[in-house]
Parts: sequence; C-alpha cells; structure tokens
Amino acid sequence: MRPHWTQILIVLLVVVLLFGANRLPGLARSVGQSMKIFKNEVKDLADEDRPDAAATKTTVTGPAVPGPTAPAPDPVVDASAQRLADTPPDPAAPPRG
Repeated sequence: MRPHWTQILIVLLVVVLLFGANRLPGLARSVGQSMKIFKNEVKDLADEDRPDAAATKTTVTGPAVPGPTAPAPDPVVDASAQRLADTPPDPAAPPRG
C-alpha cells in the first residue's frame, strides 16, 4: 500500500516540529553520511566473502607517510581539531544553536 500525499505531508510536518527547521539540514547530512558508511561496509564484507579478493587485498601496518605529491599536514590545524574533539564542552557556556 502506497502512502497518500496527505500522510507524507503530516509526517513531514511532525518531523519539522520535532527537530526544528534549523536542524533538518544537519540531520539529513548525518543520515547521508551514515548511509554512505553502511554501503561501504556492506561492500567490504561482500568483497571479503569472495576467495580471490582475499589474496589481492593489502593491509597497511604503519602510519601513512606523505609522498612528494601529498602535502604535509599542518600541525596547527591538526592540533586544534584534536584539542576541540578531546575537550568536553564548558557547562557554564551558553548552548550553541
């Protein structure tokens, strides 16, 4: 049974009321990224099941070394991104929105 256009409209209205119009683009972006990761994992699992893929698959055991075509990472940008990811938010700060 296909949903009628009024049912779809009601569901969209409820979603907008629950999440707010400002959060919908971020929500859609995160769902898209999750779907992409899921597809890649399913593809990797399917590739592992094939016997010829196991022999050709290579693994990297050490950190990647930038080659002549790859630019060196910027330590200032990397350190600040790492610091922001590791530090919890300040409970006294007002919420961002």
